[in-house]
Amino acid sequence: MEPFSPEAPQSSTTSSSGSPTVSNDSPGTATTLSTLGVSATTDGRSSSQAAVPLSVPAACLACRGKHLKCDGLNPCSRCTSSNAECVYIASRRGYKGPRRNMASNPNKRHASSSPPYSGPTDSCPMMLGHTPVSIPPPPLPAFNPTIVLPEQSPISYTSTPALPHNIPIYRNPFAPTVMEPNAMALTTTTASGPPTTQPPAMSLPEKCFEAFYHYFHAGHPFVLPKEYLLRLLKEGSTPNLDVLMAAIRYVGSLYIEKAGPARATLLDEAVRLCYLPTTAKDGFLIQALLLIIVGYDGSCEQARARELLADCERLAIEIDLNKREFATMHGHGNPVLEESWRRTWWDLYVCDGMIAGVHRVTNFLLFDIAADVGLPCEEHQYLIGHIPSPMCMEDFDDQIFSGEDREFSSFTYRIAAARNLGRFMRMPNAMFPDSESVARVEALLTNWRIHLPDSKRDDLNKSCQLDEMMFQAHFITHACTIMLHQPLSQLDTSPVQAVTSCAPHRPVPSGDVFNEHTRHTITAACEISKMVTQAVPILSHTHFFTCVLTLSSIVHLSKWAIYFIEDEEDLRQYIRLNIGALDKLSKVWKAANTAWGQVKGTAQDIYRQKKAQQISPAFWVGFTQEQMITSINADEGIMSEFTSGMLTQVTRGHQ
Repeated sequence: MEPFSPEAPQSSTTSSSGSPTVSNDSPGTATTLSTLGVSATTDGRSSSQAAVPLSVPAACLACRGKHLKCDGLNPCSRCTSSNAECVYIASRRGYKGPRRNMASNPNKRHASSSPPYSGPTDSCPMMLGHTPVSIPPPPLPAFNPTIVLPEQSPISYTSTPALPHNIPIYRNPFAPTVMEPNAMALTTTTASGPPTTQPPAMSLPEKCFEAFYHYFHAGHPFVLPKEYLLRLLKEGSTPNLDVLMAAIRYVGSLYIEKAGPARATLLDEAVRLCYLPTTAKDGFLIQALLLIIVGYDGSCEQARARELLADCERLAIEIDLNKREFATMHGHGNPVLEESWRRTWWDLYVCDGMIAGVHRVTNFLLFDIAADVGLPCEEHQYLIGHIPSPMCMEDFDDQIFSGEDREFSSFTYRIAAARNLGRFMRMPNAMFPDSESVARVEALLTNWRIHLPDSKRDDLNKSCQLDEMMFQAHFITHACTIMLHQPLSQLDTSPVQAVTSCAPHRPVPSGDVFNEHTRHTITAACEISKMVTQAVPILSHTHFFTCVLTLSSIVHLSKWAIYFIEDEEDLRQYIRLNIGALDKLSKVWKAANTAWGQVKGTAQDIYRQKKAQQISPAFWVGFTQEQMITSINADEGIMSEFTSGMLTQVTRGHQ
C-alpha cells in the first residue's frame, strides 16, 4: 500500500475536448468518475430540451455554483427565498484556465472542466465553515517501517495493539529526512475538527529493539548496525534472525522499567529459540547466545551465564568462527556482515576474559584457542558501512619493530587489554613481592599504556564523544593491575569481606608501611573512580563496569579502614563516586544493585568504627581545632548519605 499523502488526492476527469484533466479539490469533494459523468450528461440534456429563457447579463455566484437559472435581480429570487448572500461578478467568457496562486474565494469552485458539486449548499466542502467529510482509512501496514519485527513471533502479547476502526491513521511520506523515524507524526482525521498530530504508539518489542540500540549496542557492538539489520529483516531470506531478534528484545527489555513480567517471558522465548533442534548453528545463533550471556551475568544469574558461555564457546569453535575465512564464507559479499562476524568472535573473546577476571570462577577458555580472525575497524566505520581491509593481531604485535606507523582501532586495544588479562590469569601464584612473574605481567600492562597513540589515551574519540571501546580497554587494564598487585600490598581486606557480589573475598594481610604494590593498587583504584566523571550517562557503559567499580571500592574501603590517613577527604570523594555510579547502574542491572548495597553497608560500618575511635582523645593528637571541626562536619555529611542510601536499599528490597 502506498503511503497516504497529506495533500488532497488528485481525481482524474474528462474535459470538454475529451482529454483527461486533474482536479486539486479537497478530499471532501472526491466523487466517482461515473457519478460525475452521469450528472454532466443529465444537465446537458435538460438544458437542450427546455424552453429558452429570457437572457440576463450575468448570474449570481449562488445560482451559477448550482447551475440554476438566475433572474438577474439584486438580490435574485432564489437568494431571497433561501436567505443566501447574492453576489455578482463579471462574465468569465474567454477564460483560458485557472490562474496560479489565485486568491481564495469561498463561493467559487476550482477552475476545471469537472462537473460542479451537486450536494446541498450547507454541506458543500467548498464553503467556509464546512464540516469535513471523513474518508475511510486505508488498511494499516503489516509492519512499522521504522522497526521490522518477525511477524511469526510466538509471543502473542507483544503484537502491536489494535487501533479503533473509526480513527484513520496515515504515515506522512513527506516528513523531513533529518527526522528520526519514530518522530514521524501520525495524522488523525476526526469529524469534529482539523487534523491533529500524535506520537506513534510503539509496541513492547519495538521499544525493546530501540532500547537495545540506544543503550546496549555501543558497549558490545557485534550485532549488525541498526539500518543493516532492518534491511536483512525486510528481505526475510536470512535464517536465525528470529532467534537473534528474540535475544535483542530480551536485552532491550532490561532498560525498560515497565517491561515487568514480560521480561521473563522474553528471556524464556530467547533461550527456547536458541536451543530448538531446528535452529541452525551459525553466527547469528552465537550472537543471540552472547547477548543472553551478558544479560544473565548482569542479572545475578552467573551460574546460568557460565552454562550458556560453555555452549557458546563450543559452538563457536565447531563452526570455525575463530578462523579468518569464516567472515568471507558467511558474509555473502557484504563487508558489513563480514565485519560483524569478526566482531562476534572478538567480543566473545573479551566477554569470556571479563567474566573470568571479575568472577574468578572460569579460566578464560578462549585465551588458549588459536585464532587468526581479522581485527575490527573503528566504530564509526562500522556504523556507516565503510569497512577497510582488516589487519591481523600479528600486525599489532609487530608495529614497533616493523617501523610502520599504524593506528589500530579502539576495539583492537580492547582486545589487547583482554589478552593481557589472560596472560595474568596464566601466571603462577606469586608468593613474594619481588616475584619475576609479577614484573613480567606489569611490563605487559605498562607497555600497553605507554604505546597508546595520543588519540587513545583517554576515553573520548576525535569528536569528543565517548569511546566505549577505549573506556573498556582502560578499565580492564586498571582491574588487571589491582588483581596483580593487591595480594602483595599491605591493604588489609578484612574490613571489606562482606563485599562478595562479584567475586569471593580474597584475604590480604596488613603491613606496617605501603610498598610499591600498594601504590599500584591504590593508583589503579583511583583511576577507575575517575572514569565515573566522564560526561556521559553511566548506563551507556557495559554492565561489566559494575564489578570493576566494586573492585575499586574494595581498595578504597580497605584504605579508609586504616586508623589515620592524610588524604581521607579525597578518599571519601572516590567512595562517593563509586557508590553513586553503582546506584545508577542498579536501575538496570541487578548485579549492580547487590554491589551497591554491599559497598554502602561496608562504608557505613567502617564509618561507625572510625567514629568510635574518635571518642578517644589520643585520636586527635596533632590536629588543630579547625581540622577537627572540618573532619566532624565531613563525617556527618557522609553518614547522612550512607543512611539515606541504606534506607533506599531497604525500600527496594520490599518492593
